[in-house]
Amino acid sequence: MEFDGTTFALEIINFLVLVWLLQHFLYKPVTTIIAQRQAGIEKALADAQATRSEADAIKRQYENRAAEWGQEKARASQQMQQEIAAERSRLMTALQASLDEERNKLRAVEQRRAAEQRQRLEAAARAEGGRFAACLLSRLASAELEERIRRLLLDELPQLPEQQMQVLRSAGQAEEVKITSAYALDEAQRAGLVAALDRLAQKPVACTFEQDPELMAGLRLSLGPWMLRASLLDELKFFAEADHAGTKR
Repeated sequence: MEFDGTTFALEIINFLVLVWLLQHFLYKPVTTIIAQRQAGIEKALADAQATRSEADAIKRQYENRAAEWGQEKARASQQMQQEIAAERSRLMTALQASLDEERNKLRAVEQRRAAEQRQRLEAAARAEGGRFAACLLSRLASAELEERIRRLLLDELPQLPEQQMQVLRSAGQAEEVKITSAYALDEAQRAGLVAALDRLAQKPVACTFEQDPELMAGLRLSLGPWMLRASLLDELKFFAEADHAGTKR
């Protein structure tokens, strides 16, 4: 086989033309496509990395928010427990105060009832004592007892308060001392009373005498609004009035 230079040259030319054609029409577009594809892949990778970074940031933000929410929930729960405890304490204090107030009211009511019961018993006892004293004194009433009362009155007349003595001393001649007795007084008894009043008034005193069996025993001396009581009836009235005043208190 002989070497043909022309053919060889033509083959080289064909090869160079083929290379130029491949370089111009195939390699450049392919490299361009590959470069574009690589750029797209790199961009996708970059986007994916950015997305991942954003996702990680969102995840960290969510985790931080979850941690903060957990802390807030713990604080809110603690605050709620404190508020519940404070409210329970306030309600218990109010309840205890209410119970103490009701207990004090009940104690006051019981004390008032006991005091009223005691007063009723005391009043009943005093009333019974008054009835007993009235019954006893009515049995003891006699002219002899009245005479003893008259003598005691004569002994106590000089010891009257100055104000009562002044009433007798300032009485005019037209004014009379009315002497009331349960039993009739004889002349000697009347004379003794008149003489005692004259000494007390330091002047003659006009006297009138009356009898009132309701006095039971004793005397009652009166001059206008002034009155000196020394009878069983007046003593019983004084006892009844004292009992009534004690019951009111």
